[in-house]
Amino acid sequence: MKISIVTISYNQEKYLRQCIESILNQEECELEYIVVDPGSKDGSRELVESYGDRIVRVFEKDKGPADGLNKGFARATGDIYGFINSDDFLLPNALRHVTRFFLQNKSDVFVTGGGYTENGSARRTQIHPSRLTPSAMLNRSAVIFQQTTFFPAAMFKQVGGFNTSNTTCWDYELFLNFLTNGARHEVMTDDLAVFRLYEGSISGSGRLEEQYFKDLDQLFLKYVGRNRGFRDKLMTALLRLQRKIIQGH
Repeated sequence: MKISIVTISYNQEKYLRQCIESILNQEECELEYIVVDPGSKDGSRELVESYGDRIVRVFEKDKGPADGLNKGFARATGDIYGFINSDDFLLPNALRHVTRFFLQNKSDVFVTGGGYTENGSARRTQIHPSRLTPSAMLNRSAVIFQQTTFFPAAMFKQVGGFNTSNTTCWDYELFLNFLTNGARHEVMTDDLAVFRLYEGSISGSGRLEEQYFKDLDQLFLKYVGRNRGFRDKLMTALLRLQRKIIQGH
């Protein structure tokens, strides 16, 4: 069973080597690794090229992250897909756990593992992803960990890949599309990856936060058929509180 991993990278030489090494050094798995770079000027492309044919290179312009990911997966030949940002990295044996999971489960399932966030001081905080459902996602009560989420290639192709017009939560929309097309989501207890937070990152800086919530509102309208109102916001608050209480026990 082959796993295809796509990394999109743009001027991320500072973190890219750790990301690449964390993926290429995975053991007990059949791996295909694809790096998409739309035009870095910081030495990132030269770094990728130094790995030779261990990395499939997609060096062409794109219309943003979602489009870049689509371009990468268009080159993929694996049975299972995953995508890791250039400033994040996999933990040892992550893909062995993923391989084992998919050998034991049906093709209508995608999975998320555990892992950590890491700040600038290398301090790690455990992430506890939740099992995704359409209701939880639309009510914004789900805990999503994209870096540890893997899915069958056929599932990705069935929904047509990423929505390239979504500029902030393309992964959120992809997973929601899986669920509304009949897929099931499961959570693994194994820790698979580290999500790095720092001032220059999108998540760490919060510079796209306003657009992110606008995009979430558009997804709610698309799937529910109306705008998100006060009662929906109250439901979100209650569900999040319930999750914290459960985790506290």
